[in-house]
Amino acid sequence: MNDYRILEIKEIISETDTIKTFIFDWEMEGNRIPKPGQFVMVWSFLRKKDEKPMSISKIDENNNQIAITLKNVGEFTNDLHNLTVGDKLGIRGPYGNGFEMEGDNILAIGGGVGMAPISCFVDQATDNGSNVDIVSASVTKNELLFLDRMKNSGANIFTCTDDGTCGFEGFATHRTIDLLESRSYDMAVVCGPEIMMKEIFNILEAKQIPAQYSMERYMKCAMGVCGQCCVDNTGWRICVEGPIFSTEDLKKITEFGKYHRDASGIKETF
Repeated sequence: MNDYRILEIKEIISETDTIKTFIFDWEMEGNRIPKPGQFVMVWSFLRKKDEKPMSISKIDENNNQIAITLKNVGEFTNDLHNLTVGDKLGIRGPYGNGFEMEGDNILAIGGGVGMAPISCFVDQATDNGSNVDIVSASVTKNELLFLDRMKNSGANIFTCTDDGTCGFEGFATHRTIDLLESRSYDMAVVCGPEIMMKEIFNILEAKQIPAQYSMERYMKCAMGVCGQCCVDNTGWRICVEGPIFSTEDLKKITEFGKYHRDASGIKETF
């Protein structure tokens, strides 16, 4: 998994004005077969000293392809957004653990580009015959991700936007509270801004719904060697013990929802 593969971009989908999906051919064999929730490390020829973790947003075993979905938020992602079909990127992975399926009635909650690993999980869950409700949240209608794909999978979608341009006007937390008044679930999966996930954690814990959360931290090696992505107080490495953590795991991570560390290790509060 640690060897680079130089892969040609087979297709680029402009999901929104700021988010694109990149599709690559992928040999589905052994431990290289990704699981929903895992990530890959991406290296660009334009920035040879820079490498970033990216969530896998689609696993297509029938066509031997995977996809990553990323938002244009800085120099690295801006370079990738300027690539075209036929250009190449260095990819290594997959890394980390993945979501585990538990039960038949599942609530999936994604905020913004956090829908990337969530959509991947939803594909698997619906293929397995589970009933899946999705809370898909964004600032505005044009930033909602994968709606058609999720509808085609058979999942039930409950959108919410900060400005009320699509679905429920409000945050993912509000939409979740609203759903839980009339529905029950065997488990939940969550990915989005950590402040959002912390509030969702409190809501689901109060309802005693077991959940799994996708955490993000600054990463360098993705193999658990450098220790850059360790979290307090457990010392767990997000790239190895994570990025998916259960409710019980998160109770032990004291920094969850409070702060993270920058590249130099300095605390930055959310």
